[in-house]
Amino acid sequence: MKFLFTPASHFNLANMFTFVNITAGLLATYFITQNNFFLAIILAWIGGAFDIFDGKIARKYKLSNEFGVQLDSFADFLSFVLVPVFLIFQAVYTTSFEGISLIFVALVSIYYVISGLRRLIHFNLHTDAGSVAKHFIGVPTPLGAILLWLVYLANTYEFLPAYGVAALMIFIGWSLNSTLKVPHP
Repeated sequence: MKFLFTPASHFNLANMFTFVNITAGLLATYFITQNNFFLAIILAWIGGAFDIFDGKIARKYKLSNEFGVQLDSFADFLSFVLVPVFLIFQAVYTTSFEGISLIFVALVSIYYVISGLRRLIHFNLHTDAGSVAKHFIGVPTPLGAILLWLVYLANTYEFLPAYGVAALMIFIGWSLNSTLKVPHP
């Protein structure tokens, strides 16, 4: 079990937490395809909890390494970019739009995915393993996912029409790569 506390191990304790995040994201994607949005959201939040702890564990036990940074960004892309976009597309857009309107919201979804991917790549290129800044420049993808969950809920409870969901998805996608300063928790 020494490998769990070896920084060079791809299966150290921090990375194991990240693998659980990835597993939760994959399962959430499956349940979205089954239109079981409640379970998908629960799994996404479980993934989010493991995302919080993987970083804390990596710093506490000095397990940070380049592999872990890349693995964490892959997990973030899956759980905090693809899953919420896929959820909104399946739960909101496919039930509200058809024809040219559906193509428009598909392009909005692609824009968000590319914005999230760009943010994560930029973050990886400009961060050192184990370092923590006082604030993020631009909205981090986990916060973007939380904002998209709130947008989804606003639509579900009929406070926000589907076109409002698309408009907010564009705005949140823009904010991922903006110059907004967001405090690091």
